[in-house]
Amino acid sequence: MLISEIIRKKRDGATLDEAEIAALVTGITDGSASDEQVGAFGMAVYFQGMEAEEAAALTLAMRDSGDVMRWDLPGPVVDKHSTGGVGDNVSLMLAPIVAACGGYVPMISGRGLGHTGGTLDKMEAIPGYSATPDNDTFRRVVREVGCAIIGQTGTIAPADKRFYGIRDVTATVESIPLITASILSKKLAAGLDALVMDVKTGNGAFMPTFEASRDLARSIARVSTAAGVPCHALLTAMDQPLARDAGNAVEVRNAVEFLTDVHRDVRLEWVTLALAGEMLTLAGLTKDRDTGFSVARAALEDGRAAEVFAKMVAGLGGPADFVERYEDHLPKAPLTRDIAAPVEGHVASIDTRGIGLAVVELGGGRRRSADEIDPAVGITGMIDLGQTVREGTVMCTIHARTEDQLDAAEKQIRAAYRIGEAPEQTDPVLEIIS
Repeated sequence: MLISEIIRKKRDGATLDEAEIAALVTGITDGSASDEQVGAFGMAVYFQGMEAEEAAALTLAMRDSGDVMRWDLPGPVVDKHSTGGVGDNVSLMLAPIVAACGGYVPMISGRGLGHTGGTLDKMEAIPGYSATPDNDTFRRVVREVGCAIIGQTGTIAPADKRFYGIRDVTATVESIPLITASILSKKLAAGLDALVMDVKTGNGAFMPTFEASRDLARSIARVSTAAGVPCHALLTAMDQPLARDAGNAVEVRNAVEFLTDVHRDVRLEWVTLALAGEMLTLAGLTKDRDTGFSVARAALEDGRAAEVFAKMVAGLGGPADFVERYEDHLPKAPLTRDIAAPVEGHVASIDTRGIGLAVVELGGGRRRSADEIDPAVGITGMIDLGQTVREGTVMCTIHARTEDQLDAAEKQIRAAYRIGEAPEQTDPVLEIIS
């Protein structure tokens, strides 16, 4: 089957069958399709789109281009994926909450790029934590603890890795069918029984508009279900940082304090428990999402989720006493600076992307995928939209390695916060798509 003919067919707006898509993915995987051909196919899809059945076939073919996990566990295997945001450390609490309720969560996560943080980078702020264990260790921790948060290996969906790299340099990343297949090929390779998506919308989100976020959520839910894995999607607000802290070690600290009830950001708690309730219901562990929400809250309140988190950290090489002594174990930046409100008023708006870029300025994020990050730097204590401030009220604290970093981050943060009239408040969970 000629790759050029498959490209021609899609270029002309026709629907590809499973055999044609399988042939294309084989070419992407073994190199028999050139970079030029893969790029041309991506551009054809960008302009012509794909039917749900085509996107499902592309998802499954890319999933099957590498290892696919198979589980033999006494409970359902379920996971969540987020399109990314700022101060979004939900996964760190969500996986142990669901595991404490009887689910098994093999969470394969990614690193941060651009203004959004990466779950993997956060976990690697924990000394000794192995985010890329061998498969035997991964399986053991999931089986014994109930969850494991790790990174993608080179044997998971290798076709997607090559395809995404070519899309990135050919201006075809922003294609909903291709985004859908990219996300799902990796998630379904984890051998899931059910999946819940957290699709962000707002000025800190990957998708530019609410309509685009909704279209992506619908596409992922539809294609995942067509591929044999039931999926629901929550549209959640990213018009301000989800947690009060943004960075790597600072978000881990926030997560431990959330799990142990030292402090819980209200919006973060709402989104986390809503996702947990949806996961438990979709996996068949509770009868409906309201019950799931309550069951998840109970596992959080009685300390079971914190116990699971501690066991996961220890099982993947981190300190056995991490939850009890997280302040001693987590790295700290040597310099801090409080940022005060310049005038009296309310927090009228927050440029969430700008906050994320401030973390990048500090060295806590990446401009390029090969960049090293500093796990200790970040921003803590960020105040929320609508909060009343007086002149001199501390809006947040910067944690940095150098004075130059402090200055650059302060400039970004001051530009990101606008003081004025109080905005209308909205629920952080905007819509649920099933």
